[in-house]
Amino acid sequence: MIKQLILAAGIITGWLSADAQALANASREPLQITETHDFGNIRRGRPVTHEFQFLNTGKDPIRLENVAASCGCTTPQWSPEPVPSGKSGTITVGYNAAVEGPFEKSITLVYNGGKTKTIYVKGKVEPPVPAVPLNSSVQLLKQSN
Repeated sequence: MIKQLILAAGIITGWLSADAQALANASREPLQITETHDFGNIRRGRPVTHEFQFLNTGKDPIRLENVAASCGCTTPQWSPEPVPSGKSGTITVGYNAAVEGPFEKSITLVYNGGKTKTIYVKGKVEPPVPAVPLNSSVQLLKQSN
């Protein structure tokens, strides 16, 4: 009787551990990528770009079917070529810094038949630097005339 209980417990433990391993593998996304890039402070009127690197940790190739930005000020570029297992690919994201203030824009990646992943770019757009610095001596001369 005790041998049967030990055997049953071993079978159940093995079944649960195999099930947990399968669940862990299923929940792991094959497309591994840093989800956010912070541009920091950037000047208005100066577009910026960042190259996101991703790694295919799955068994099948990854084919990016679409990469869509949340607004027209953000432009993604990517290769339509599949990325084999164990290899990496890139997605270049440009941001047109036309409006001052903080921003956070999302980019949705659609791959392998409808799977999705969202990445972000963020930062703060500051006013442009004046083309010519103010000369206090000139200002003083203008006031005296």
